[in-house]
Amino acid sequence: MGKKVKEDKKAPPEDVFDTILVESRQAATVVLMLNSPEEDVQSKACEAIYKFVNKCEENKKTLLDLNAIDPLLRLVQGEDKTVRRNACMALGVMCAHPDVRKLLRKRDDSIAAFVNLLQPEEDTVVHEFSALALSYLATEFSTKVSIFENNGIEPLVKCLSSTDPDVQKNAIEALAQMLLDYQTRGALREYDGLQPMLDLLKSEYAIIQKLSLLSLDRASQDAENRASLRELEAISHLIKFLAHPEWNDLHVMAVMVLSNLLEDVESLEQIKETGGLKRLVAIITDQPPVEEETKGGKADKKAGSRAGKKSAKGEAKKVIEEKDEQSPGGDSIIPTLPDVKMSAARAIARSARSVENRKILHEQEAEKMLIHLLSHESVDVQSAAAQALGIMCENLSSRDSIREWEGLAPLIRLLNSESGDVKESVTLALTNLTTANSTNCNEMMNLNGLDPLIQLLADSREEAVANTASVLTNLAQEEVLRIECLNRAVVSSLIDPLKTSNTNVQSKAALALAAFVCDADARTELRVSGGVEPLIVLLHSGNDEVRRNTSWAITVCGVDEPTATEICKLGGLEVLQQIQMSSTRRSPFADAALERLLDSNLSAKYALSGHLGSGNLIEDGFFDAGQLKAGTKFLSLEDFCKQEMNDKRPTLLINSKQEKVEVKESPPPPPSSEPDSETDSQQSPGHGNRRLSWKSILKKKPSPPPRQEDNEALKADSSKTSVSGKSSRTGRETKSREEVNEPMSPTEQEAEPEHENRHKKSAPPKRLSWKTIIKKKRTKAQREREEKQKEEEIQAQLAKEAEAQAAEENKPFTTPADPALYKYMEDVMDKIQPLPTTRLQVVALAEYVAEKMGGPIAKGQVTNFSWELPLSQIKFELKSNVVPIGKIKAGIHVHRALLFKTLADRIAVGCSLTRGEYNRAWNEVMLPEEDEVAGGARYPPKPYIVDLIHEPGKLLPVNTPEAVSYQKL
Repeated sequence: MGKKVKEDKKAPPEDVFDTILVESRQAATVVLMLNSPEEDVQSKACEAIYKFVNKCEENKKTLLDLNAIDPLLRLVQGEDKTVRRNACMALGVMCAHPDVRKLLRKRDDSIAAFVNLLQPEEDTVVHEFSALALSYLATEFSTKVSIFENNGIEPLVKCLSSTDPDVQKNAIEALAQMLLDYQTRGALREYDGLQPMLDLLKSEYAIIQKLSLLSLDRASQDAENRASLRELEAISHLIKFLAHPEWNDLHVMAVMVLSNLLEDVESLEQIKETGGLKRLVAIITDQPPVEEETKGGKADKKAGSRAGKKSAKGEAKKVIEEKDEQSPGGDSIIPTLPDVKMSAARAIARSARSVENRKILHEQEAEKMLIHLLSHESVDVQSAAAQALGIMCENLSSRDSIREWEGLAPLIRLLNSESGDVKESVTLALTNLTTANSTNCNEMMNLNGLDPLIQLLADSREEAVANTASVLTNLAQEEVLRIECLNRAVVSSLIDPLKTSNTNVQSKAALALAAFVCDADARTELRVSGGVEPLIVLLHSGNDEVRRNTSWAITVCGVDEPTATEICKLGGLEVLQQIQMSSTRRSPFADAALERLLDSNLSAKYALSGHLGSGNLIEDGFFDAGQLKAGTKFLSLEDFCKQEMNDKRPTLLINSKQEKVEVKESPPPPPSSEPDSETDSQQSPGHGNRRLSWKSILKKKPSPPPRQEDNEALKADSSKTSVSGKSSRTGRETKSREEVNEPMSPTEQEAEPEHENRHKKSAPPKRLSWKTIIKKKRTKAQREREEKQKEEEIQAQLAKEAEAQAAEENKPFTTPADPALYKYMEDVMDKIQPLPTTRLQVVALAEYVAEKMGGPIAKGQVTNFSWELPLSQIKFELKSNVVPIGKIKAGIHVHRALLFKTLADRIAVGCSLTRGEYNRAWNEVMLPEEDEVAGGARYPPKPYIVDLIHEPGKLLPVNTPEAVSYQKL
């Protein structure tokens, strides 16, 4: 054995502390260790904290309360790599807590510290956790700005190319958060960050692919980024990505990126040239892709550039192999998810918002894919496809193509869907399909689409109702379709949408109503269904479009007088006047509606404007109520007739209709029943029948109520009602014959003895009635019973009178007749209308009117002309303020001018009527020169004022002193 060597152990220096192994179970102790000057202690403390905070969220909060953030942040910026790594790990995990992030945002150097840790010389683990910390911190907008200002985008982009998937995941997640800021989108393009994102689509980790698609979606919202992505052939990458069914859970996001890219025309041109759109359609519709003839050539060309001098056969084989590797074979078609189909349809709709894009999509037959998706079982897919079709239909060619590809039938079938979104989208598509396309409108009728459309007007989805009203408006442009819709009571169905609170529905419904009420029957249905009142209410709307469309509907409805009168009665005239006086609500449509109402209701027009043109023809039912102030409610003729007589000016009525007296036909009475009728008929054979009818009417007046004695007699002889009734009738007949001394017929002579015997038999009860009263005293109950019966009879009589009065009140209003005016018109048509020239007709008519209204009045004597007293007498006789014009025998300017205008309109002599002040009114006519020679030069007619007062028939040229004197007092 060798000699044992003695080891030389040196004693530790006296100034060095001996090593101590400390076991701590308190986090506070470890936090204290972070402040140790020894790097080994710091490293172990940071590692212990990392393990501690990884356990649960409460631990992160505990360390925050122990003020561990500041020491860790200081250690992150230290020189020792191990300490820096462990501190970064601990702090990165702690950033998941919101309170930690809040504290770090207050530290100015925190973001810069994490960005510095992303430098290439740092360890991969440091990159991982610093990127993790930035991804957490980037959720706040203020931190995004801080990261951008500290140049954090470039190192994050470089981390995308790391070989460590954790670094890639954290970096792409941080960039996805940063891309919500527009500044980052531009910086990403400058630092070439788009290509690494596209490369991450091939990652084997789904979370990385998802974050990459999310980042591309946000980055592609910038137009310059989309251009860069087109250069990088991003569309082809995305379509290839969609061809992999194993990634179907990410297909929706891929389609969203495609949707952003397809907004540009250049992108659509690129996808068109490469055939990518057809491949996309094939993927979305679950059909095998259509093989293109040019694809092989392009593939050969590309393969040739890569393979150099290889043979064409080898190049084609290589291309086929590459294609097989890129996407699965066409034989195994795996259906895409409904969400992907929905997103694809929305992408088409988004792209089709541009006119150029719609043309390209139409050339690529994108409508076929959308029509195919209408048959999908998912309501979301149906809704998205219908909405995309609606946007595509803004292209005129697409409307015909959809019809040719049988796209109308599934759309009409979806009108019965239970989904509100589907109905809204379908009605929008049908609105655009039927706009300015009569063929599609007729096809809708052939496919039985009218009934479900009209039923949709009662749907609870307001936007669907608005779109339906627009479709019906388009259909109403075709007369055949309008009649078919009217037969299905479309006018009544449009009334309820008018009452909704949605302004869009109100506007569309009013416009649809205006399209259908151009027929008289439709306007009648509108009045009967109570649709006029909702229109008047909509005139008060604060929405300009609602007021405009409602005014247009009233313009169409006001064509006929009954509807115009109903509108005026409900206050529509006053509302339109208020709109006309408003500086903010006035519009040409409201002016047109007011003018149409006044043209259809000349009484209101004359009362408000004081002028009737030559085209405003006065007809029966016209009345002059005097000048009204703007905004004053205009009453109807019925209202004026119901007013009590007062001392105000009378309302002048024009009504030439003869009063019709309806007499019920009855069998002719016996000659002896009316002895005066023969005498009357002999005295006036021409009017005998009329007198006879009036006498028969008077004799058929209701008899007065029976007296009390008659009631008692009837009660006493109730058991002999039939006999007594017959004998009393026979007795009256005999009495009437005795008074007239008329011989009786043989039959009546035979019946006379029997009548006398019955009369004798019925006489004794009258003598015995007093005895019975004396002998048989009435009991108290009998008297009460009789009194009760009397009261019941009185009540019944009062009820009959009330019913008769109510029937009289409910009786339809009839305009008071004016036989004198009817006679005037007969005279004018017989004597004045045949005159050869208009000038002669005007002069003769002026003389005729003056003659009927009291004759000429000398100048200066108008104030002495007695016309007020006779007019008051007529009012008193009629017990009414309404006076027919024919009853006035003494009239001045206002009466004569009205009568002249009325008669002139009946014989087609054009003249106007203008009201002046102080009961002045005048007529203006247009007449040619008097000395015009036949075949010579013809000059325009000149206006004249017709003198009806001083020199009836004299024509006063307008604006001459004499004419001005006639017009003014």
